[in-house]
Formats: sequence, C-alpha cells, structure tokens
Amino acid sequence: MQVLSIMMQHRVQANVFHYSSVISAGSQRGQWQLAFYLLSNMFVTTIVPDTVCCSAAITACEKGGQWQLAVSLLSTMPELRAIPDDIAYNAAISALEKGGQWQLALGLLSDMPHLRMTPSHFSFGAAISACEKGCRWELALSLLWGMPEMKLGPERICYNAAISACGNGGQWQLALGLLCGMLELELRPDEISYNAAISACEKGGQWQLALSLLSKMPDMRAIPGEISYSVAMSACSKGGQWQLACLLLEQLPSQNITLDEHGSTNDLVLQRLLHLGHAPSEEEVREVMSVELERWRQNPKPATVVLGGLAKKGLPSVAEQVLRFMMASRVEVNVFHCSAAISACEKTGQWQLALSLLSNMPDMGVMPHEFCCSSAISACEKGGQWQLALSLLSSMPEMRLIPDVVSYSAAISASEKGGQWQMALGLLSSMPDMKVIPNEISYNAAIGACSKGGQWQLALRLLSSMPDAGLVQDEISCNAASSACSQGGPWQLALNILSCMPEMRVIPNTISCNAAISACEKGGISWR
Repeated sequence: MQVLSIMMQHRVQANVFHYSSVISAGSQRGQWQLAFYLLSNMFVTTIVPDTVCCSAAITACEKGGQWQLAVSLLSTMPELRAIPDDIAYNAAISALEKGGQWQLALGLLSDMPHLRMTPSHFSFGAAISACEKGCRWELALSLLWGMPEMKLGPERICYNAAISACGNGGQWQLALGLLCGMLELELRPDEISYNAAISACEKGGQWQLALSLLSKMPDMRAIPGEISYSVAMSACSKGGQWQLACLLLEQLPSQNITLDEHGSTNDLVLQRLLHLGHAPSEEEVREVMSVELERWRQNPKPATVVLGGLAKKGLPSVAEQVLRFMMASRVEVNVFHCSAAISACEKTGQWQLALSLLSNMPDMGVMPHEFCCSSAISACEKGGQWQLALSLLSSMPEMRLIPDVVSYSAAISASEKGGQWQMALGLLSSMPDMKVIPNEISYNAAIGACSKGGQWQLALRLLSSMPDAGLVQDEISCNAASSACSQGGPWQLALNILSCMPEMRVIPNTISCNAAISACEKGGISWR
C-alpha cells in the first residue's frame, strides 16, 4: 500500500496489476476495508477492476467475516465485466459458511456447474461446513455422497465437516460410520476427525464409545489434544462416570495439556456438584472440590464459573457450602463469588440465606457491592419479605453503596407483592432525586402495585406517562393497567387498552384478553 501511495504521489501511473497485488496482500489478513477503498479508488482513476482484483476483495471479506459484502461484490462482477471464477465463488461460499448462511452457500455451489466452473474439494468442504452450522446433517451427507458425480475423490476436510454435522444433529451412529468409512477409503482420520466423532458420542450420551475413540487416537497417529480430552471428560461427567473423568483429568499433565480456566475442569466440577442434588453433605462437597482445590488457590477466577453455574440452577445451599469450603481451604474469596452465591438464593427466594451471606461478607474480607445487595433485595421480594427488602434498600448508603435501578426495581416489586402500593409509588417517585432513572421494570412493578391496590386511575396515569419518560409500554404494563380497570374502573377503559395495544406494537396475550372479558362481565356485557 505504501508503494502504491508513493507511485500516486509521484504521478507514476498505476495499473490493474499494481492494485491487484496490493488487494491480494491485504486479503490474507482480512483487510476488507482496504480492499473496498482500493476498488473505489480504481474507478476514480478510470482503472477497471479485473477478476483477480474482485476475487481478492471477496477473499478479504471472507477473512473479515463480511459475508454480505462478499456476496454483493460477487453479484456485481458481471457489471464490471469481470468474469467470476472458482476462486471468487469458493471465497464467497466460505464467507457464507462463516456467516451461517447455508442456503446461500448451497445456492452458489449449485450455480458453479452452470457457469462452467467445477466445484473443488474446498467448495464442497465449505458448503458441508455451512450445513453443519445450520444443523442440516441430511444435506451435509447428500453433498458428501454427491462428490463422486463431480469426479471428486474422498477428502479428509469434507469427511470431517460431515462428521461434525452428524454429531451436531444427534446422529452419533452416522458420525462413527463416516469415521470408519474414512479408514476403508484409506483416508487416515486426523485429530479433527476424532474430535468430531468423540463430540458426537458425547452429545449422544455414549461415554464408552467416546473413551474408546480417545484411546485409539495414538494408534492412528492422531495426537489427542485439549479438545479431545475436554469432550471425553464431558461425556464421562454427563454419564455419571466421575471417577473416569477425574482419571482423564489426572492424565493431562503427562500429556502436556493444560485446560483453560473456563474449560472442562470447571464443567466437570459443576456437573458433579449438580449431581449431588439440593442438599448434599459437607463430605460430598469436599470430595468434589478436592479435584480443583490447588488450581483455585493459584487462580480463584474459575470458582466464579462454578458458583455462577450453581446460581443458574438455583442451588444456593450448595453454593454456600462451596464458599465455606473455599474459606476453610484458604482459597481467596472475592465479591464475584459471593454475588454468585447470593444470586442463587435470589432465584429460589431463600431470603434468609441471602441475608446471611451478605452479612458475612465482611468476615470473609469482602466488601459488599451494589449487585450483591440488589440480589439480596430480590431474594426478599421473591420470599414475600417486603419489609426486609425496603430495610436493606435504605441501609445501602450506610454500607457506602449507592442504590441503582436494579435495587429500586426489586424493592418496588417487593412492595407490589406485599400489597403496598403507596410504598411502591413513593419509591418510584424518589428515584430521580437519587439520580436513578426508572426503567420499564420499575414502572411495571409500580403499575402492578396500583392494580393490586385497586388504584386504576394511578395505574393508567403511570402507563400513559411511560412514553414521556422514554420507556416502551409492553404487555406486562398494559396487562397490569387493564387488570386494574377490570377490577375497579370503567370496563370501557379495559377494552380501550386492549384495542390500543397493536398501536403500541404490543401483542395481546391470554392475560390481556381475560382482563377485557372480566371487565365486560362486570359491566354487564355478554362476551361472544
């Protein structure tokens, strides 16, 4: 590019070959912006791009993940009198594969023979991979079996993509059949082939076959790597074979394999903890945790992943035991660990445990954070403890914490569930004074509180004020206001809200219709 710039500065006339060389050099690094800049500059200098320039630019788009631009440029090549070649088509098909556009990829592949281009192994491999990403294993196999008709012999890259497609489609038997077929065709499977087959067995719950494939890899001169062991360990853990998974984990150092902190070691520990159920004993948790204890001492970050997984599954007692074990084993506990454990309490409404964890954080050497308090307030809300939720919100400044929109919304929701509509409105109105901007959740909870308190006028006022606050009225806010009108307000207003919902781009649901029907019935109107 610098040489080309110097040529232009010194008024040395550049031709299509100069531009082609620069675009081609940049294409391998995915510099699609540079490619399009040079193409546009060619038009300014009256140099017409040729096939090589366009193909290189499409390759740049493919490397840069710009499938739309790649397809657009391919379609405009005839207008530029640049005849598309197999390089351009292959690059475009590969771009579509990376972009998950399997239909368009197959369309380009089918167009190639009509344009007197012979698809190559690369063409079919990219198209089969596109089908894999699109979960179209039937089409992937159809392409693989159709290759001989194009006078193309078996190729490892195509078989690997087809095995992956079958695995992702839950067809582990077909995946193994393809792997065996490679041997019959004297097409030696490589690490990618075996990894795809092991993954197919893992998805199909076939841990024995996964281990068998892993053990055969060295005999086939395919060296097992991180992916091989990770997937095999996952297959064992899903099959309840914790001892075998741990044995594989112990083999990693001798194989010079190190799994990253978000790898299968965390998955293994999490799966074992989940397998223990909601109330495991301390001994059971200690046995599971002993596998990762030394790693967590060196780097406590993976513990966040495990605790986060327990939170998603709603296992607060297990998360609390893990925290206590970490403290007893001198593993550094940080705010993210505590937050994940409190979040687990929130999902199950275990407010006592949430408050206990929050109050014990200073003893762990961890200062509470806003999101810890917000999760604890939500736990109180789900547990029906609106007084505690409000108390915790009011005590946040004493802990040098600033309540945010999540904290306030959770407290308003707690007030709603406790039938405290005045308190909910008070919190909503106080948010701007605290420099906290209410969101849709805040308003929806307040409208719901007014609905439950029979305050239909206030519910409608809040609903109508949402657009002025820059908020979008959704089905929750509309349903709450409609319910308020059906319970104590004029029945016509409930119908009016229902009729206006499409204009708000809100799709009425069963709750919306039931509220309108209830309003009509109370108004003495027969619904037909």
